[in-house]
Amino acid sequence: MLIVKVKICGITNYEDAAAAAECGADLLGFNFYAKSPRYIKPEAAVKIIAKMSASVDLVGVFVNETFDRIRQVMDMCQFGWIQLHGDETPKFCDMFRTLNVKTIKAIRVKEKSDIAKADDYCTDAVLLDAFSPEKYGGTGIRTFDWNVVGHITKRVFLAGGINAENAAEAVSKGVYGIDVCSGIESAPGKKDHKQMKQLFENISHFRA
Repeated sequence: MLIVKVKICGITNYEDAAAAAECGADLLGFNFYAKSPRYIKPEAAVKIIAKMSASVDLVGVFVNETFDRIRQVMDMCQFGWIQLHGDETPKFCDMFRTLNVKTIKAIRVKEKSDIAKADDYCTDAVLLDAFSPEKYGGTGIRTFDWNVVGHITKRVFLAGGINAENAAEAVSKGVYGIDVCSGIESAPGKKDHKQMKQLFENISHFRA
């Protein structure tokens, strides 16, 4: 049985990072998009990462950033994964294949036809997120029809409005992982540890 991965994104402080790791998170995401309410400076991320166990994979999240800047922050923070969450082209994503890093391309899903875009990218995974005209991710309660995920040939992270109540449904779609952010927050950039613990308990039978 495929054991679904859980990525807790929008980490801005050590307490949330430690709590997520203790709950069993497989990946932690740090958002370097300056317009996001979950933005964190690379220097602050380094201080958090220095205290974390090597058993948790670390993800740098970028939106329409330059290759050189991403590589600089990646080296600074020692990221194993890079998430490209903007309007990056397949050609731009291909540039990271020369580096020792795994890549995730986020695709904002408004309708079923958007799913087909996943085939354009030669990344290690794609992340399907709810479409918002105002935001790149962190859409709160906004979801999309998860039944359109279908049988994408690459690893799929499902995102967009996932919380403790609907996490089991999200996992049941047979995806590689789920990406959880605003659905378990008490405020933007601050995780609600009770909700986070409840989410992991509600999907524990998928991860046994």
